[in-house]
This record gives sequence, structure tokens and C-alpha cells, in this order.
Amino acid sequence: MHLPRPTLQVETLVLLCVGLLLLAGNGPFWRAALADRSWASAASWGFAAALFVAFSAFYFAFTSLLATRLTVRPLLSVLVLCTAFASWYMDHYAIYLDRAMLRNVLATNVHEARELLVWDMVPHLLLLGVLPAALVWWPQVKQRSIGRALAIRLGWVTAALVIGTVSLLLVFADFASLMRNHREVRYLLTPGNVVAALAGNALAGVQQPAQSRLPVGEDARLGAAWQARSRPVLFVLVVGETARSQNFSLNGYGRLTNPMLAQRDVISYPNATACGTSTEVSLPCMFSPFGRARYDEAKIRTHESVLHVLARAGFKVLWRDNQSGCKGVCDGLPAEQLDHAKVEALCAEGQCLDEVLLHGMEGIARDNQGNLLVVMHQLGSHGPAYFKRYPAVFKQFAPACENENLRGCSAAEIMNAYDNSLLYTDFFLSRVIDFLEHSQKQYDTAMLYVSDHGESLGEGGLYLHGMPYAIAPEVQTRVPLVMWLSPGLRASFSINQECLRKNAGNPLSHDKLFHSLLGVLDVQTRAYDPALDLFAPCRPAPVVTVIGPQNAH
Repeated sequence: MHLPRPTLQVETLVLLCVGLLLLAGNGPFWRAALADRSWASAASWGFAAALFVAFSAFYFAFTSLLATRLTVRPLLSVLVLCTAFASWYMDHYAIYLDRAMLRNVLATNVHEARELLVWDMVPHLLLLGVLPAALVWWPQVKQRSIGRALAIRLGWVTAALVIGTVSLLLVFADFASLMRNHREVRYLLTPGNVVAALAGNALAGVQQPAQSRLPVGEDARLGAAWQARSRPVLFVLVVGETARSQNFSLNGYGRLTNPMLAQRDVISYPNATACGTSTEVSLPCMFSPFGRARYDEAKIRTHESVLHVLARAGFKVLWRDNQSGCKGVCDGLPAEQLDHAKVEALCAEGQCLDEVLLHGMEGIARDNQGNLLVVMHQLGSHGPAYFKRYPAVFKQFAPACENENLRGCSAAEIMNAYDNSLLYTDFFLSRVIDFLEHSQKQYDTAMLYVSDHGESLGEGGLYLHGMPYAIAPEVQTRVPLVMWLSPGLRASFSINQECLRKNAGNPLSHDKLFHSLLGVLDVQTRAYDPALDLFAPCRPAPVVTVIGPQNAH
């Protein structure tokens, strides 16, 4: 039987679609906005109804500005599909879609994206995405003259704005309290959150056109300690991924997740906090002179990092990556992308184990002349497929979750898989130390390991990472930091290791990385702040008086 196609006005089609999006695609928003309310109270129903009417009206008004007879169906199809995708991830992993989270999504490589596309999401996408998007194309759209269409549209938009404003005013006290006490709720209202995040990132890109990074530490030079040195330095900085301090046995965790590092002469800092809760935020921040305390995204992304300062002082700097790149931190410096390397036994199915970061290092160290700093950017414990981050021999905690949809596993299985990935990181770091010990024939050597951010493993219903920093749980912001210094480096730079160990329990943050690298390597510059140098209290005061932190542009 052939069903006749109805004819609808553009405004009617937009209104129907907006209602569907708000009702069916915003479960996380409604649960958060109404979390503390009793459904036995008429006021709760009134508040929910007022919010629904207000947001329907505002969504309608905004969409109507872009919807014409020719654009309305593709526009609504895109909004419906975006809402279906966003609502699934927000619902399953309790994520908030702000600008930083969207940058993470856009920066995700093909392999990472493939791990996030799981079969469990298909029914949701079909029911709330594909089917509504197809239905948008079923009705015919009524034709009107341009003048009449503009007049009708202006009337609809005006009415929508008035209705939306009045609806909010009716519950303004409650709404203002919600926005004041739980501002993060706005990142759950989709597709508005997606559109706002896209617009914000696009605007930031327009305001910060591609250009050479502004210099930091232009006066950088090697300090007095280098005058008596006869051997170069090889320093390896390992940037971990998604490791949380709470699961390191070096920091008191009940499981033995660091059996090999525990046998090494390392110093672990259990109270380190990250610049952000995602790689896109933390990586540029931790290498910058601005840090979390003076966080300014525009400055961080337009200024040089500590790697450029060290290169200016005479270090050869090499970035080796087994993940999604350096996020601008190594712009203009030598870099190797190894996540798709063809190394037998280390690389398979489009990804490599972190040991690939050591592949070829013997030759690099042997052939290098002078001081060398190598950054190794791990794949680490990147979720949700924790079980893919380690070889089978490291499956010590079982049963381990082997489902990329974490809600398909128990809390214990997720923790087992995550802890297994940390066991492999422990092994990898131990191998880095082995390499550095062997390299002491040619260099004074050192390793510093610090993760970019932590991870939620289901605590409080949260998974993965990327929560807005102000409300992020400690498991996403507290990260492991582990240091190993060779006897030769300690002696040549007069570093008191017992002093470092004594101070290891003090709180610290990513903000200290920039200044600690300059400090331990005795690089003199006005950009250096000794108050933020981990090593400063544990070595003699510098011969040259340091002039406070440089005021970057």
C-alpha cells in the first residue's frame, strides 16, 4: 500500500525534529538537570516542562535561521545523526562534550576511532539517528514565495524567542541555581554542545592563524656546571598516556603493578597533578611556561615549548611518538611517528606496542654527537581497549575486560585489564632504564616519566577521561611521576638524590616540568623559575643569579 507523502511547512518539520532531539537524544542532560528533584512534586514537573519548552523554542529559532526549503532536510539529518552519536557516548561513558573534548574527538586517529565504534551502539544509532534522519526526507516541503516565507519565518522565530524567554523567566531562580552550581550541565545538551564546541574551536583557529610560534627563552644557554663537564647528557622523557597515580604500586596501590621499577633506584612522586584531563589540553600545557596556574590556551598554543628552549641551548631534541602526535609541542623539531612502524613482534593490526619507542635507539645514541633529549610519547593505557595495550604475557590480572564497550564488562574485569596495561608500562620503563644504563659508556643519563592525565574506570558511573577540569574526579587529574638518575649525572650536576626522595611526597603539578627540565640540565634563561624546579632544593645554588620568570608575550 502506497502511503501519501504529507506536505509540511519548513517550520513544522523543524519543530517536530527539535522536539524529538530534546526528548529522545538528551537523556544525560535531563538526568543531570533533574537529579536532585522529587517527581512527587508538581514543581519538578513544572521545571522540566519549562526547560523543555524553552530549549525547544531556542533550538527552533536558531535552526530556523539556517533552514530553507532546500537546506532543511540535510540540516536536520546532520543534527539528528550528531545527536545520536553524542548521546550514546555521553550516556555510556558519562563524558561532557565541551571544546576540549571535541578537539580530542577531531584529533583521534583512525585506529583510536575504530576502537570507539562498537556493535553495541548500532541499535541506538539506527533508532535515534538513521531512522529519524530518513523520516526527515519523507514529507514534502511546502513551497512559498520568498516574501511570504520571510514574513512567516520572522513571525515563527519571534514567537519562539518570546516563548523561550517567558518559559525560562517562570523558573528563572531554579534555572540560575542549576547553571551556577552545575555549569557543566550545559555540555550535556546536544546537539547544542556539539555546535557550540565546533564554533568555539573554529573561532579559536581564526583568532590564532598558522604562524611561527612566539619564542620563549631566547637567552637560553648552558650554565656554569657545563664548564667542568667532559661527557654529554642523554635524557629520556617518557610521556605516559592515561596512567593514574592511584594504580601505581610504587604509590601504595595494593596490587603489584610496578614489580620491575620497585627493584630500580627510582623516585616516585605520588601527589602529582595534571594540567588537564585530556591529551589535547595536557600535552601542550605541561611543556609550556604557563602551566595550569597561569592557564591561557591561546598563549600555550602560540608560544614555544621547553623543547625549543633546550634546542636553543644546544641540545638535540627528538620526539618519538606511538600515539597521535605531539600536539604542537615539537613543531619545527625532529620527530618520528612510530605507531604504524613495521617492526616484527611489536606491531600488528594497525598499532604498535610501546617497546617500538626503543627500537633503533641504540643507533641514535651511538651516532649522536653532543647532548640529546628524547621524548617518548606512549600509547600507554589508552582506553577503552586497555586489553590491546599489552602482550599476552602481561595478562597477569584476570579475567580482563576484552570488550571495547566497557559497560559490557564488570568493574573487576575493567580494573584487571587496566592494571595489566600498567604492568606493561612498568616493563617498558624498566627497559628504558636498561638502555640508559648501557649508554653510560658514552653519556650521563636520566629518565623522567610522567603521564598526561588519569582515567575513570567506572567510579561514579564515569569512564575514560576528558571531564571539565573543575569537576573532574581525582583519578583523572592525579598522575604518576617517576624519576631515574644515573650516578654520573647526579655527580656531575651535584644533585642530592636523598634530598629528592625526602621531598617526593610533596604536592606538585605538571607546571613544574618546564622549569625542572631546565634546572636539572642547568640551562640558564629568564624563562626559568627556580621555585617551580623539583631539583632546585637538592643541588647547590647556581653561580649565576637568575632573573625571575620571563614575561612571555
